[in-house]
Amino acid sequence: MKSMNADTVRRVGLSLAAPALAIILSLAITSAVLAAAGNDPFDTFKQMIEYAKEPRTTAMIINGSVTYYFAALAVAFGFRMNLFNIGVDGQYRLAAMLAAAVGGAVSLPPILHVGLILLVAVLVGGLWAAVAGLLKVYRGVSEVISTIMLNSITTALIAFLLTTDKLAVQAEGSNNIGTKPIPASGQVPGIGLVPDSPLKVYGLIVLAVIVGFLYWFVIEHSRFGFDLRAAGRNEEAAVASGVNVKRMILISMAVSGGIAGLVGMPQLLGSSYTYSLDFPAGIGFTGIAIALLGRNTALGVAIGALLFGFLDNSSQILDLEGVPKEIVMITQGVIVLSVVIAYELVRRYRIVAQQREVGRRLSEPPAPAAGNDKTPQGAQA
Repeated sequence: MKSMNADTVRRVGLSLAAPALAIILSLAITSAVLAAAGNDPFDTFKQMIEYAKEPRTTAMIINGSVTYYFAALAVAFGFRMNLFNIGVDGQYRLAAMLAAAVGGAVSLPPILHVGLILLVAVLVGGLWAAVAGLLKVYRGVSEVISTIMLNSITTALIAFLLTTDKLAVQAEGSNNIGTKPIPASGQVPGIGLVPDSPLKVYGLIVLAVIVGFLYWFVIEHSRFGFDLRAAGRNEEAAVASGVNVKRMILISMAVSGGIAGLVGMPQLLGSSYTYSLDFPAGIGFTGIAIALLGRNTALGVAIGALLFGFLDNSSQILDLEGVPKEIVMITQGVIVLSVVIAYELVRRYRIVAQQREVGRRLSEPPAPAAGNDKTPQGAQA
């Protein structure tokens, strides 16, 4: 029993060691950069923490984290199948634009209206990601290459459709153009989770929690999740056990894209209500770093999303204090590199520890079999 508890503690410790080491290493390097630039690292981090405690900043951190969480889950789902979905950025932008166009063109009761917009976003993201899955299954094209190219196609397609003679309208009092605004029935009201904050938290935080739970349940406690993880770790063994790997690749890419389609929904339905030229881009690439940091687990990804949300929003105070806020970009970049290094170090340590454990057990003398009496029968009195 003690041995099992020790093994569990060791396993959990090794799982936490990599992200913890990555964060510590990134903070150390960032501190060195700050010191070299003539800034006090401890004072800088203190200012960021104090600014993050302000109600409005706290709400902004949570809102940013909700968006990052969807992006990281989309990437993490692909990682579990050993698929590198770099196309999350293109998938969510295309999904957001078409969902916004549909949402602004119809008038339905609130629940149906919001549901239709979310459904369009999921379907568009899933179908766009499935293109990369089809190319991989039937033509052997790496999903890394195909999703990168699909990102470029997405940018061109959005530029083609987002014009006043197609899906866009001219914004009043501005040179900006965007899709027709979504009426009130298609908007999701915010939630006042942060006391005294004039800014409310996106209402779709509830959906983020639901999607995170479903991700955890499907991956860890379903037959599909077991097949997915098995195919991702060893494709040959999965085939031998009866898993249709091609089907798993297609489903995994489609589900990953479907989750990616939700990335732009918190802002679209909770803030902007239209997809315009200034709709945020690049969130999908941040999701890759967060998925790596969170070890592709629902809870780990949530912590990573909160960390990146904190870094993004608390850095706004740095300009006022004479500290370049670009230091946050350095921190985030170093975290990505540190995660890779830390995971490799922990992996090597785990292999060495396992080899030592095997050697220790082999060196132990075998225990005598139960009921084996070594005394010759003839010597018994």
